[in-house]
Amino acid sequence: MDCLFCNITADPEQQIIFETDLCAYIQKPSEQRVLEGSGLIVPKRHVSDVFGLTAEEWRDTQQLLVRAKAYLEEMYEHEGYTVGWNTGIVGGQSIPHAHLHVIPRFSDEPLSGKGIRYWIKQKNNKRGTMSTKL
Repeated sequence: MDCLFCNITADPEQQIIFETDLCAYIQKPSEQRVLEGSGLIVPKRHVSDVFGLTAEEWRDTQQLLVRAKAYLEEMYEHEGYTVGWNTGIVGGQSIPHAHLHVIPRFSDEPLSGKGIRYWIKQKNNKRGTMSTKL
């Protein structure tokens, strides 16, 4: 299988920061230039999206999320987080293997304070004012 997350160590730049038997928290230094400190929690088993995770993979994901938070708080002086799953092409998922984004956020970023709902709140949104009620 030619899946980036099924073969984490195939990309020499991708680093496993810590892991459990079922999941890994990874970072890729080249992506740090765009989103400093960002990382992903990925199940080791190939599963296309978050809805296919087992109860055990959910447990390990939550455990790694708590560890990632502690790790990031030691490494950075950030003020918030964006944590989320993109699911399906329309949902923004570009790699068909479930992965949870863990992104520390900083007040001096151009989109600081916007959150993940920023784009759906815009007036040019195809769904109009209905989306602002989410």
